[in-house]
Amino acid sequence: MNKLSRTLALLSTAAAFTFATCDASAAVIKISCEKRGNRSSVSVNGANLASGEYKARIISGTNRKTSGLQPTIGDEVAFDFDSGTEAGAIRIPGNFIVNGQVIGKILDAQGRTVISDTEQCRVR
Repeated sequence: MNKLSRTLALLSTAAAFTFATCDASAAVIKISCEKRGNRSSVSVNGANLASGEYKARIISGTNRKTSGLQPTIGDEVAFDFDSGTEAGAIRIPGNFIVNGQVIGKILDAQGRTVISDTEQCRVR
């Protein structure tokens, strides 16, 4: 094996290892939502996050709501939004969920999006 071939093989192996390492520690978001009559409920959970404080933002149609900062517990953070009287939930209007869909985002302390996803809500 000549020097160029060995160098290319080493670079290829290093690149594959680097990408595999990045994927293993990538942030994860889980969104769950439900629309029932005149009630909207959304949960946004983040995992594999660096230690720190984060916000959650939910968007449905033209409706938007952003939480305050919450610290991670381990590598996780969780936010609940509800139009009912759920203890500790961030208040949203009963008609917040539009067209049965919510975009959820985890934002860092500076307001930059760390991860986001779109969820089809359960409609009852």
